[in-house]
Amino acid sequence: MSEVNLVDQTVVQKKLPTRLLKNKVIKSVFFVCTLIGLIVLAILLFDIFKKGIPYLSTDFFSNFSSTSPERAGIKGALIGTLWLMMTIAPISIILGVGTAIYMVEYAKENWFTKFIRVNISNLAGVPSVVFGLLGLTIFVRGAGFESLSLGKTVIAAALTMSLMILPIIIVASQEAIKAVPSSIREASLGLGGTKWQTIKNIVLPASIPGILTGTILALSRALGETAPLVVIGIPAILMKTPNSIFESFQALPMQIYNWAKLPQAEFQFVSSAAIIVLLVILILMNSIAIYIRNKYQRKL
Repeated sequence: MSEVNLVDQTVVQKKLPTRLLKNKVIKSVFFVCTLIGLIVLAILLFDIFKKGIPYLSTDFFSNFSSTSPERAGIKGALIGTLWLMMTIAPISIILGVGTAIYMVEYAKENWFTKFIRVNISNLAGVPSVVFGLLGLTIFVRGAGFESLSLGKTVIAAALTMSLMILPIIIVASQEAIKAVPSSIREASLGLGGTKWQTIKNIVLPASIPGILTGTILALSRALGETAPLVVIGIPAILMKTPNSIFESFQALPMQIYNWAKLPQAEFQFVSSAAIIVLLVILILMNSIAIYIRNKYQRKL
């Protein structure tokens, strides 16, 4: 037996340098891939900030869109985007988390449940323009019924965007809820807690960090999407701000898209300034999510 062990050790020692070399090569390849991505991102950010920062002024935030780059601003688009996000968030979070709770905690394991789960996962990869066509047909035009038509309003766009990000929120929430150990549920039920009390007081607080991560990523996607807004016909220029969810509005992605395609070179600089504002909003959203997630992780 000792001779066999000596032979095995000799073989391992001979293969060790080759394995270490392969490990170094693969590590170097991954590092180069990461470095390329970071360099491209840095170049893009440098170009955007170089062009956009000079145009960030009080007039830029207080003026509506204009055919003149000197007078162009994002007041309407910024307020419209805030209205849109404040409408999307409650719709998508309530429906998404509620669906995930039902699928994990209440739904019976059968072929129909598995079929629904597979289709929800597949919907997460559907192009956004498809959801735009769906929203145009159902919400904007009311599926052919005039009384059900919402028009090109905040609520129509919010419902369309919510459809687009719901699969992401549902999948992320399902995984976060599944990650809670079953022993915790059993302990709560053993102490006399009902099913809903266990979910509300034990499962949901423990899964909030994972749910928040998926939700913020989904909302960030909705914030930057342009294709659905183009399809449902959200105006690029509108000289007013909405006072309710049933009024027309502008959105930052549409405003950026409209300025970027104009032939005047000055509008490229104005669109860069709008991109900076959009990036700041995204960073703030993610920062809030990270703060809330860390707060709950410390409590658990």
